[in-house]
Amino acid sequence: MRLWLHQFLSDRYKNKEIITIDCHTEKLYKVLHQYDVSIEQAIGLDIEIDVLGIVKTGKENLLFFIEAKKTDLTIRDLGQLWAYCKLVNPEMAFLFSSKGIGCFDKILNVYHRQDMLEYFRDKRLTKAMHIAKWDISSNMPDLLGMIPTL
Repeated sequence: MRLWLHQFLSDRYKNKEIITIDCHTEKLYKVLHQYDVSIEQAIGLDIEIDVLGIVKTGKENLLFFIEAKKTDLTIRDLGQLWAYCKLVNPEMAFLFSSKGIGCFDKILNVYHRQDMLEYFRDKRLTKAMHIAKWDISSNMPDLLGMIPTL
């Protein structure tokens, strides 16, 4: 997942410094400190992101989160990532499972409740988590099944 995120960010942010870290056992604020990134909202919080992406643009640092699961995704999984996103406000966040999107197939595709994925909204911009099945054989998310699409 780290390699996929690195390639994804490199394609989107050409000529920018891209850092991706598998940091699932470390506190977010400690990892950010190691890379000279200061996000005041993260300091002292008990947040452990599975894969972290940092894009250094010169003016600011953009953060990208991946939460990875080996089971069908649940509301609890979404709630965990949603809380992290509400606190730290990353540029993008992904919730992947090698098993499948679980209950979200019905919630998102039948009831069309994509608003459940939103973590930031103002007059100009809405940020939402992206949910997808992680394809182990190709080492990337199922981009055609990703909700919302990229």
